[in-house]
Amino acid sequence: MNWSENLTLLILAGIALLLLLTWIIRRIVYRGQRIRSEANPQKITIKDIDQMQDGSEFELYLYNLLGQLGYDEVHKTTGSRDFGADLVFVDRLGRRSVVQAKRYGANHPVGLGAVQEIYTSMRYYEAERSIVLTSARYTESCRILAAVNGVKLLDREDLMELIRLFKSRRLDEALELIEEEDHEPIETWQSRRRRT
Repeated sequence: MNWSENLTLLILAGIALLLLLTWIIRRIVYRGQRIRSEANPQKITIKDIDQMQDGSEFELYLYNLLGQLGYDEVHKTTGSRDFGADLVFVDRLGRRSVVQAKRYGANHPVGLGAVQEIYTSMRYYEAERSIVLTSARYTESCRILAAVNGVKLLDREDLMELIRLFKSRRLDEALELIEEEDHEPIETWQSRRRRT
């Protein structure tokens, strides 16, 4: 074999290797897209949630998760007329709850608007409880307004714990995480005024 034949074989081997790598990468990407499009709570991880294209994929995932946790009457609201709630379900005590799902980046905090929207949606859906569930964190003012109005906040750490509990079949603990009341100390405008 001469030098040009060796070069030709080397180029052909390089092209074959490149095609193989392209095929492998496409399979990995396709698998991730397929898992996210199925929104199967058994397969979804926090990394999959972080890679979701928009909030509707996250809402579908939570809809499936709440159903598989055993909640009754789980409904996904319609996008354009949801009145601030993305999901509605009835908990183990028979209380109707509304949920606003916020799929944000880990460093993008959820602000006051989420609490305001979910709290005001309670009347329309005749709900007794309201929950904001995010893949991120909350601003301090959001936490204060939620505490004053009894809105349950579940942040990124809570979501990861919920995923872990669900996948390890510790459903009662997962349900408790969703249903337990927050008991953070609340400093209202009036209490601040009296203090000063």
